[in-house]
Amino acid sequence: MNIQNIYSFMIIGYVLLSWLPNARESFIGVFLGRLVEPYLGIFRRFIPPIGGMLDISPIIAIFALRFIAYGLYAVVDFILNMF
Repeated sequence: MNIQNIYSFMIIGYVLLSWLPNARESFIGVFLGRLVEPYLGIFRRFIPPIGGMLDISPIIAIFALRFIAYGLYAVVDFILNMF
C-alpha cells in the first residue's frame, strides 16, 4: 500500500464520518480533519455543493490525487529507464 492509497482512504474515512452525528468532533475526526481538510479545501473553493447539500469535491480530490500519483510514477519510471 502506498501513500496515495492511504491518503485516499483517509479522505473516504473523513467523508464517512460526516454521516455520523458528532463523529467529526471525536479524536479521529479531528485528526483526519487536520490532515485532509487543507487538500479538500482546494477543491471546495471551485466546486460548489450540488443542491446545497451534496459535496462531490472529495470524489474529484481523490481522482486528482490518483492522476497526479500515476503521472509521477510515469515520470520517475521514464527517468529511471533512461539510464
